[in-house]
Amino acid sequence: MTEINKLKLYLGACPLIAIVRGVAPDEVEAITDAIFDAGIRIIEVPMNSPEPLESIRRLAAHFGDRALIGAGTVLDAQQVSNVRSAGGHLIVSPSTKRDVIAAAASAGMISCPGYFTPTEAFEAIDAGATALKLFPADGGSPAMLKALRAVLPSDLPILVVGGITPETMRPWLDAGANGFGLGGALYRAGQSAEVTAAKARAFVEALER
Repeated sequence: MTEINKLKLYLGACPLIAIVRGVAPDEVEAITDAIFDAGIRIIEVPMNSPEPLESIRRLAAHFGDRALIGAGTVLDAQQVSNVRSAGGHLIVSPSTKRDVIAAAASAGMISCPGYFTPTEAFEAIDAGATALKLFPADGGSPAMLKALRAVLPSDLPILVVGGITPETMRPWLDAGANGFGLGGALYRAGQSAEVTAAKARAFVEALER
């Protein structure tokens, strides 16, 4: 299965990515079990979290193929290699650095770099991106995405990240978004599994409205 088809499979189950920035290894399974039970199937551990590779290693062993596990805030090619060694299959970055995108592609991993302009979007595609992350979305608009959708490959997944809440998803979906990365509105460091579960359910339920 190609990387893009693998990503689409998980997005088809639920078009949300849980960004668990700040989670620690000793709590990561409880937090992500709460997220998984709500229906979310893609989990991103940012590299500026405590011991992110250990958390990724535990999640990869815990979920297997039931969830797509990877890293966010990936800034260089060495981090890509480290994530792969830990069992991650998804690389999310805040920029369109070609060496990061190329390293993920050559390792057979899903690469989702962040872009904000048309130039960045096409540069990322040229470097081998599997999908694109519109970031920070709260600095743009659904109209911006709709305009870009007219010129980007129609089968390219675009994920919207930055300031997303359950109430703001529908306009982005109508503009052509394929999914969302959920940050602080879903999880903040130190948050309990119970609170995380309630927030995750709110996002999943909002997709059905």
